[in-house]
Amino acid sequence: MISPEKIWSSDQLPTLPAVAVKLLDLSKDPDTDIKEVIDTIKADPAITAKILKASNSSFFGLRSECKGIERAVPLLGTMVVTSLALSFSLSESAITHGPLKSRYDSYWKQSIIQSAAAELLSSRLGNELKYDAFLIGLLQDLGHLAMLRSIPNDLLPVLEQAETEQRETAEVETQVLGVNHAEVGVKMMERWQMSEQFQIAIQHHHDTFEQLKALETNPDFNLIIIIAASASIGDYFCSPNSGLALQRLQQLMTEFYNMPSDDLHGFLEEVQSRFEEAAQIFQVNMDDIESPYEIMAKANEQLVQLTMKAQVDSTQAFARQAAIEEQKVKLESENKQLQSKAVHDPLTKTYNRSYFNEAFEKELHRCARSAQPIGIIFSDIDRFKSLNDTYGHQFGDLVLQRVAKVASESTRRSDVFCRYGGEEFVIMVNNPSENGIRELAERLRKLIENEVIEFEGKRVPVTASLGAVVGIPPRDMTGYGERLIAEADEAMYNSKENGRNQVHVRSIITQADNELQKLVKRSRFSRWLVTKKIFDIPTISKALLKCPQQETLTKIGELAVNEKLLTTDQVTEILELQQKNGERFGEIAIQNKLLSREQVAYLLALQIEPPIVLGKTLISLEMLQSAETAELVKLYLSEFKASPAPIEERRSDFANS
Repeated sequence: MISPEKIWSSDQLPTLPAVAVKLLDLSKDPDTDIKEVIDTIKADPAITAKILKASNSSFFGLRSECKGIERAVPLLGTMVVTSLALSFSLSESAITHGPLKSRYDSYWKQSIIQSAAAELLSSRLGNELKYDAFLIGLLQDLGHLAMLRSIPNDLLPVLEQAETEQRETAEVETQVLGVNHAEVGVKMMERWQMSEQFQIAIQHHHDTFEQLKALETNPDFNLIIIIAASASIGDYFCSPNSGLALQRLQQLMTEFYNMPSDDLHGFLEEVQSRFEEAAQIFQVNMDDIESPYEIMAKANEQLVQLTMKAQVDSTQAFARQAAIEEQKVKLESENKQLQSKAVHDPLTKTYNRSYFNEAFEKELHRCARSAQPIGIIFSDIDRFKSLNDTYGHQFGDLVLQRVAKVASESTRRSDVFCRYGGEEFVIMVNNPSENGIRELAERLRKLIENEVIEFEGKRVPVTASLGAVVGIPPRDMTGYGERLIAEADEAMYNSKENGRNQVHVRSIITQADNELQKLVKRSRFSRWLVTKKIFDIPTISKALLKCPQQETLTKIGELAVNEKLLTTDQVTEILELQQKNGERFGEIAIQNKLLSREQVAYLLALQIEPPIVLGKTLISLEMLQSAETAELVKLYLSEFKASPAPIEERRSDFANS
């Protein structure tokens, strides 16, 4: 045990610079003048420069570059600026050298991960907590930093004991030292005069599941559970005891976020993408943080070991033996499944063919349901065998790595880039047009051609031949996936046969589907905003990248009823015909004069890009105000619903047929 006074009397405790203190005071006053915030920041040139650089990073995704702090502060907001100022101050406190450097580095990386996780978690409970959650996520382990700086010799054995015994750090700290980092963190928050809401969230971030359940009536419960879950995510990515973190995280996400365990992998990948963006702001290298899939395998192995240990320790051997064995078999099975999903190519670090096949199958079904296009680009490095033979396999590996890096950086997040095998790569392109996929393939070809790859100080020319295909899967997809792959492969070989270092593109979209897709594109809310000159194309494209992915698309029949374009009886009749002939819902409605082609395009546009979803994103990005967005959505819907409707008599004929 130690006396807490040993911590509080230390002259090594983290302190705040004058700018951060002043910003904290200003943030508490709702009537603070924005000019006063700007003047306060400008008093510290170092923090000013860092905030300005952060505002122009991909983390915030602002529409245009901020060239001065006077523009950055109003766009980011007082709370965000205060968070950044505190963050930069803490990052300096976490920089050290000597035997504890790895502990400080780990603390700061985990803090960044927890802040990114807290921000994403808050968006699932409503964005009103977004910036508070980011800041508290960053500060929740402030007590750990204070203990590292004030009692390092006492703390280090405790941390090692927690790792060895696979126990919660806070639990061992309390047992050995008589105080844990959550309690120290609350005390630090009191010293810094931060809000009681922040203190409560930090106080409970290592509570047990049962203790958190008991707090559900607390007015700050949403923030408490956000920070508790983000703490588990931080432990999952950074702690050697990832098994314990996974177990707690699954409980929290299932109970409080209604998230099935199967969806947790995808969410953790979102967290990884977000904290890698945040790490760029603070100039922290996250390369040693493994992927969620790799960590998941280790976590399950730890849980198996813990289960077996419980078997040895159990006094009711027979009764518990069966449960332990069942749990062990289940966990080993999950572990094997995860290992079989080793989805990254070890050389290029890109997705591999196994991952591509799985993603391609899912995308085919999605595109078939929504009548959306799918695109495939095959790329093959020209004369790769000759490169290997001339310069050696090590150089060949370098070429593969550099080409993979160039291609990965030139594709959108919604696209899937994989190493298909050997020197061949593949890109699955989301919602492409024939011109769009051609431009992407040509841009990739030029980037590969212009990449400087040297052997013994001399540049070695490297080019690639590319082939692409775009198509819209029918409802009966039998053999369609194989055809897409074959067409893209043949297009690539056309490029090779015609002299290499070129692009060939094929389209297997029917003329009718092609015309409908053009109508759908013109009918989308984003395109309407561009035609009304509300936004330009680059700006609206950035907003679309920030839109949350829809887990399930609303059925077109349901949309038609909601928009009063069809009755429920007419939808039923169409579905019955669909069962007989296998055609798409929209095709049947057009053939029977129930809907015009323009109305089907409008419904498909609503299905793939709900204006409410895009509207909320524009509001969250502070690109539009709520009232303005509501008026624009209303005007958009009224304009497109006003398109000519089919003759009512033909509707009646169809209903009676």
